[in-house]
Amino acid sequence: MTTLTQPGGLVRGGWLDRAATVAHPGFNRWLVPPAALAIHLCIGMAYGFSVFWLPLSQAIGVSKAVACPAGSGLMTALFTTSCDWKVADLGWMFTLFFVLLGSSAAIWGGWLERAGPRKAGVVAALCWSGGLMIGALGVYLHQLWLLWLGPGVIGGIGLGLGYISPVSTLIKWFPDKRGMATGMAIMGFGGGAMIGSPLAAMLMNHFKTPTSVGVWQTLAVLGGVYLLYMLGGAFGYRVPPHGWRPEGWTPPRAEKKMISAGNVHLDDALKTPQFWLIWAVLCLNVSAGIGVIGMASPMLQEIFGGSLIGKPGLGFAALDAGQKATIAVIAAGFAGFLSLFNIVGRIVWASLSDHIGRKNTYFVFFALGIALYTATPTLGHMGDKALFVLAFGVILSMYGGSFATVPAYLADIFGTQYVGAIHGRLLTAWSTAGIVGPVVVNYIREFNKAAGVPADRFYDVTLYILAGFLVVGMICNALVKPVDAKYLIPEKEAAAYETAQALPSGPIGEYGIGGGRFDVRTALAWLAVGLPLAWGVEQTLAKALIIFQ
Repeated sequence: MTTLTQPGGLVRGGWLDRAATVAHPGFNRWLVPPAALAIHLCIGMAYGFSVFWLPLSQAIGVSKAVACPAGSGLMTALFTTSCDWKVADLGWMFTLFFVLLGSSAAIWGGWLERAGPRKAGVVAALCWSGGLMIGALGVYLHQLWLLWLGPGVIGGIGLGLGYISPVSTLIKWFPDKRGMATGMAIMGFGGGAMIGSPLAAMLMNHFKTPTSVGVWQTLAVLGGVYLLYMLGGAFGYRVPPHGWRPEGWTPPRAEKKMISAGNVHLDDALKTPQFWLIWAVLCLNVSAGIGVIGMASPMLQEIFGGSLIGKPGLGFAALDAGQKATIAVIAAGFAGFLSLFNIVGRIVWASLSDHIGRKNTYFVFFALGIALYTATPTLGHMGDKALFVLAFGVILSMYGGSFATVPAYLADIFGTQYVGAIHGRLLTAWSTAGIVGPVVVNYIREFNKAAGVPADRFYDVTLYILAGFLVVGMICNALVKPVDAKYLIPEKEAAAYETAQALPSGPIGEYGIGGGRFDVRTALAWLAVGLPLAWGVEQTLAKALIIFQ
């Protein structure tokens, strides 16, 4: 077990320990969500890393890629300094991001619960920003293995720890608004690319010279900026005293919204059918959504073809190079449109779940998703671009909403004591979905293309299969019931755990906005994360509006 706690060894010191982060009387609980957002907005750049692929594919040639000798394999790509990398080889970083995110969250989730959110946030900052710095060195030396190791592996560990670092803390500060609180933080992960991608493009243009594409300088600057922002978020974390709850709030009856009155230990949670049912619920919903995200741009181009530029009689294959370049810009706007729905869905659906319950929210995800996935092929054949785009916007809102709602779902079922660690284990469903969804979409598309299927019908069968995923997910969700009492931690053991954490007890309602305060410090904290997010939304919205022009 001691080997799992090694990340803590990077930042020893009492001021990082969980006990040192206990809030003092008068602390405003609304300071915690912007601290979480500061970290999530930084690590969310993982979604936007594709902005580097094309520049890196001509890092040596600058204006034109220098091809490697015929027959060169992966080992050549990893160590060569004389020819440019292929986009496919660079794309492995994206895979490493999400495989390491899920696995590191699962491995070190238990350590996080003991160490506390501040220490985990600092380690996440060092890993993510340090990984980008190593990546900058890799670009400068033209060593692909350093890119895989830096942003891919070390950065991926930072992604996992940063992603789950605020979950347990937010749920404990907002027992009355669990879904909304986690939705606000996880919204930042979806929004990180909206800030990072245009910022990276601006930096690359600034640093670009006749002998450099400007990527290593951009990665170095981003690493420094993200380090400062993430450390600010980590030091903004506070945990509530044991026994604290908002003034005037009483826990709901367990039978009202299927909320557990006790807690389940991390190790026992994996022995329950509920954990694996929710694992399947998340995996199937995300598999469907992430498959669409990966093929959003080519899907719009191939289904609508010339109709995107006012030439409805021309299929995609009949377009010339200039026309294809024009519709590629429009398709990029479609991807931006989907990212906006992804973000908005995280806060809207998660907040709605506070009122209708988590299980009912997932029922809506699956029922509405099945209807939309089965309807979109028909909408595409009808040429109804507006409804087609809107349908996928709603689908992506539920994709984001699934991520934001699941931590509260876990807290309802397993209690709050180990929810961060349980959430970490559950994120292996994301890693699995990141493989299943794109594989289904990509391989069926290639099969249809090889079989001579018209381009506008490449995705029909795929969308029906994704709807089938959601049918299975709906069944799994329907089977989720309250945890058997035999798995609940006895009250004496739960009290002993809190004592071991050295957390003092606190009176009810003595902290934060529950007492009616929203002070200048809180407003400044929200501005610090709100202004960059607003800029990112503005940048994305400007591109998304191209679809409807």
